Amino acid sequence: MALDVGERRIGIAFSDPFGHFAQPHATLERCGARADVERLAAVAREHEVAALVVGLPLHMSGEESDMAAKIRTLADRLGEALSLPVHYWDERLTTQEAERTLIAGGMRRDKRKQVVDQVAAVLILQGYLDSVNGDLSFDE
Repeated sequence: MALDVGERRIGIAFSDPFGHFAQPHATLERCGARADVERLAAVAREHEVAALVVGLPLHMSGEESDMAAKIRTLADRLGEALSLPVHYWDERLTTQEAERTLIAGGMRRDKRKQVVDQVAAVLILQGYLDSVNGDLSFDE
C-alpha cells in the first residue's frame, strides 16, 4: 500500500497481487493523526497489506522538508500498529506530475482535485515497484 500524505488529504494506491503494477484506490480526508492511523490501518488490514510505501517530501536539494518529519511520525505509527515495514520513497514533483497527467487526459479541475492524491500515490508506488523489480520491460 502506498500513501501520498498531504496536509488535507491522503492518497492511497495498491499494487497488483504480483507486485508489478500500481493502481489507485482512494483519497482520505485528513481528520487528525490518531484517526488517520486508525482509518489507514483498517484499509491496510482489509486489503491484507504486506508493506507500506510512503512518499517523503524532499527539497530539490534532497534535504527533508518540515512536512517529512510529520509524515515519518504518521507512517512509523501506522507501521507499528500493523507490524509492517515502512519504505520511504522520494516523492518530489509527484503531485505536479499527477496533475499534468490528469490535465492531459482532459479531466476537469473539480474532478482532478478528488483523484490527484491517488494518482500521486500510484506514481510513488510504481517508482518503488520498478526499483525493486528491476524496472520490468515487456519488449524482450
